[in-house]
Amino acid sequence: MSSIPWPLWTKSEDKRQGKLREQYDALPPSVAALVFFSLGSVSALSAALVYRRYGRRVRNSDWVTPRLLTRKRWLKGVVTSVGDADNFRFFHIPTLAGYTWPIKFRSIPSITKELKDETIHIRIAGVDAPESSHFGKQAQPYAAESLEWLRNKVLGQTVYCQLLRKDQYSRVVAQVQLPPRVLPGFLFNGTSLPAEMLKAGVATVYEQAGAEYGRLGKEGYLKLEAEARAAKRGLWGFTKNPESPAEYKRRHAAASSAEGGTTSAARGNTKVLKTKGWLGRLLSRS
Repeated sequence: MSSIPWPLWTKSEDKRQGKLREQYDALPPSVAALVFFSLGSVSALSAALVYRRYGRRVRNSDWVTPRLLTRKRWLKGVVTSVGDADNFRFFHIPTLAGYTWPIKFRSIPSITKELKDETIHIRIAGVDAPESSHFGKQAQPYAAESLEWLRNKVLGQTVYCQLLRKDQYSRVVAQVQLPPRVLPGFLFNGTSLPAEMLKAGVATVYEQAGAEYGRLGKEGYLKLEAEARAAKRGLWGFTKNPESPAEYKRRHAAASSAEGGTTSAARGNTKVLKTKGWLGRLLSRS
């Protein structure tokens, strides 16, 4: 007979509970201990899995593992800053981490120092926005307007990000959705942020190798871009001859290559002149 009491018994027992108790009491102590050990192990494992999925924060891009990318994991979080018109900083808020009701006991940091190494740098997948001024290059027309549009849309707001891959700048490329207005976001799909950007004319379709386009697919994205272009929305109506971000990058890359070639040629000519001067001095001595 088992000497280990079963903790689930109450004073009021029905017939089924009584029969189960009799079967348990008939177990040898070693078997009863094994039952408790198994139940404890299963409970601990279940708790660990629940915490890993719904309680542990992905603090920054270094915490985004290949496993998360392979599974294309969705994360819920708040946008803490917007640096360019197609990327932002994202503070992950798991369901059971205490950042949301009904178990809210934590708050998202608002000071830059406290947010250091606590956010994921997200690159919005499938779209390309006008380039801001970087490394001495002049900003592309409509870059400031696109940046302001994205800030007004997502800064301080809750979004859902599906992690896809990391780019050459260690940013996490992700599909981004805005939450549904009424229904819970973890059950129902919200509004696609890149689709909204294309509709507003603040971005173009990113067509480089490896691009991903979500539920609408590339054809759906191209259709939205064509509609915005025809209606002259956003960057398409800002200048007489609008230039896409891809065209802007190619033009500046070609200019940089030409400038680099000219500089190399000039250095080569200088070296030849120096060599000739040295040979001239050697011959003049002989």
